Amino acid sequence: MTPAALDYPKWLSPQIAPGIPIRWYGIMYLLAFATTFLLFRYEARRSGLTTDGDLIASFFYWVILGALLGARLFYALVIDEAAGYLQRPWLIVWPFRNGSFVGIQGMSYHGGLLGVIAGSTSFSLVRKVNLLAWGDTLAVAAPLGYTFGRIGNFINGELAGRVTTVPWGVVFPQVRRYPLESGWVAEIVEAKAMNPADTVLMVNLPRHPSQLYEALLEGVVLWMLLWFAFRPKRPFPGFCVALYVSGYGMARFLAEYFRATDEAMGYSITLGDRPPLPQFTTSALHLTPEQLVSLAMIAAGMLLLAFFRITRPHEPVVETFDETV
Repeated sequence: MTPAALDYPKWLSPQIAPGIPIRWYGIMYLLAFATTFLLFRYEARRSGLTTDGDLIASFFYWVILGALLGARLFYALVIDEAAGYLQRPWLIVWPFRNGSFVGIQGMSYHGGLLGVIAGSTSFSLVRKVNLLAWGDTLAVAAPLGYTFGRIGNFINGELAGRVTTVPWGVVFPQVRRYPLESGWVAEIVEAKAMNPADTVLMVNLPRHPSQLYEALLEGVVLWMLLWFAFRPKRPFPGFCVALYVSGYGMARFLAEYFRATDEAMGYSITLGDRPPLPQFTTSALHLTPEQLVSLAMIAAGMLLLAFFRITRPHEPVVETFDETV
């Protein structure tokens, strides 16, 4: 018999403690930034980029500001258009809903990446530093920090994966339920030996813990590759930046096979004879819009790799910063 699904841990809650307006998701962001900062500072000093702690702190101020603004604005104005942020723009940064503190919910990775690029570029122009050298150092440090963001998603019970029958499938409390009368729902219930009550019409099915998959692929695995395999062998400036862009695209492309897709939007590409069901993974030939974006990131990273290799082959990998500037 297939093992039963795992229940979402009852001791996990988005709030640290009742009545305290601090959420675990915010703590995870702090851990993400702190981890990235410490790794960046270590590599900056080791490589000779700079030993100026104030300069590094200033750089991270620009990066964090860009990341937060980009992630939130992109989510509010591009992804969650139905929320009416254009009509009520103050809600973008308003942490209360119906009189309760809920924090600022909804961030976009791609918006955050654009914000980091804008912040890093602005910093390099103002402080007259080598953008690619600083970007390479940030690229090898950031993925491990990013891991904490996905753990925060899991604690929130958000961004749950597609329906599954694997033994480690998790029954999340706040996900969409499906009618028991649907054929494919009944098949999942039978396969998992679930026994819903006779009065239950809508079933909460087990799902892939895709947040943890992403924490592993986009965070730990990507960081280990960049930090241990490619960081010591940077042949030209921009090398690690380009690898990060392609590497994240590859990791996200794989993770999207398990992450719940927008059921109303469905798949962008559906190849093969079997009708696609967006609720769970039926074929590797059914691609979501996010996977198309991931493929674009992979291609962009490869193009950047070729561009930097051709245009900057003789530049030093790290330009030691002049502390007198």
